[in-house]
Amino acid sequence: MNPTTWPDRLLVVDVEGNGANPPDLVEVAALPIRDGHPDTTTAGAWLIRPPVPVAPFAEKVHGLTNDHLATYPTWPEVRDGVRSFLTGAWICAHNACVDHRVLTRHLPGWEPTGVIDTLRLARATYPDAPSHSLDALINHTHLDLSAAPAQRHRATYDAYATALLLLTMADHYETWSDLASRAVPPGLPGAPQPPEREATLW
Repeated sequence: MNPTTWPDRLLVVDVEGNGANPPDLVEVAALPIRDGHPDTTTAGAWLIRPPVPVAPFAEKVHGLTNDHLATYPTWPEVRDGVRSFLTGAWICAHNACVDHRVLTRHLPGWEPTGVIDTLRLARATYPDAPSHSLDALINHTHLDLSAAPAQRHRATYDAYATALLLLTMADHYETWSDLASRAVPPGLPGAPQPPEREATLW
């Protein structure tokens, strides 16, 4: 697919939480796609000290400890910067409904221009894959993650992996609208609108 047909601003996002219910954010990553490539030079990444300590099970997933986060700003201190970075952009994430729900709860009044879900897209693109988890799709598509920052389950790494997965799957579609029709979850922004029917007498 010709990358010039893609939205002007497309950010692959990932968030990590402290394990609370609902979760407080401890990390947000937003990786732009430019000219068909992930642009790590202009990516946004924020580490956040949560108001409630990180639960042990969450720490085991992403590796972010309370001691590590102790010197980082709180969410109110970074919120406006995150909002500014995300405003006016499409977002993409794996199982994007989760990231969209967490971000909209933390950014009241913010809404992305559109939402691409690589989990939903992978089910359409690779229906015979043994699994559609991000780990399984990394293996299924043989993604080269040697340049990925941090490690698996950190927001920056997962955003990079999701970006490469999106670009790999995009080769299966002729147009952005074709891709979006399979990737935008129902009820979220960005779904292609059906063509208007010509008015008739009947």
